[in-house]
Amino acid sequence: MTIKICVFDAYGTLFDVGAAARIAAGEEGREALAAKAGELAEFWRQKQLQYTWLRAVSGNHTDFWSVTQDGLDWALEKTGLDGDLKLRERLLALYWELRAYKEVPMMLAQLKAAGLQTAILSNGAPDMLDGAVGSAGIETYLDAVLSVEDVGVFKPDAQVYQMVLDRFECTKDEVLFVSSNGWDVAAASGFGFQTVWVNRVGEPMDRLFAEPQHVLSDLTNIPQLAGS
Repeated sequence: MTIKICVFDAYGTLFDVGAAARIAAGEEGREALAAKAGELAEFWRQKQLQYTWLRAVSGNHTDFWSVTQDGLDWALEKTGLDGDLKLRERLLALYWELRAYKEVPMMLAQLKAAGLQTAILSNGAPDMLDGAVGSAGIETYLDAVLSVEDVGVFKPDAQVYQMVLDRFECTKDEVLFVSSNGWDVAAASGFGFQTVWVNRVGEPMDRLFAEPQHVLSDLTNIPQLAGS
């Protein structure tokens, strides 16, 4: 079946989640953060994701902004930076303005020029996603921005992936789903989508119930894979 819709995870796939810590670390007076920026960013992301999974399996949903703040608070305490309230405020503000990876605008423009539909499917809350999309200037290249808040449960619940079929009235094999998270593409593959794992840092394949059909180091060749 021909691919008709390219669907992207947002955080870590289109948007660089480590950018907030890196930018803040380069600002005047942030020497303590500069020494631990990489560590903080990694802990923040790990806890953010872990909290979504735990809330999904326990049936205790909250929005992504809440787990983003909770994850940051844990990471700040873990790295000994939890006493700096201005730093916390700055990091959270920067998260609303995450940078897109450099290849994203051109890649999306190529997909649209070829007549494909494009969308984001994300754990992010709608207002967070609006902020990130607007900050990156990619709103004109997207047909839909889908948030899990419409179904009230985080990925990898199947209800989330079903949102794509409901929105575009398509079949599963017409969808190319792209994510930098191995667990996310495993769930999407198991759901029936064609999938691409964007493995930017050379991680091992996750040992899960399904694997992606394709593995790339960035998003540059997505239009070629989609047949555009």
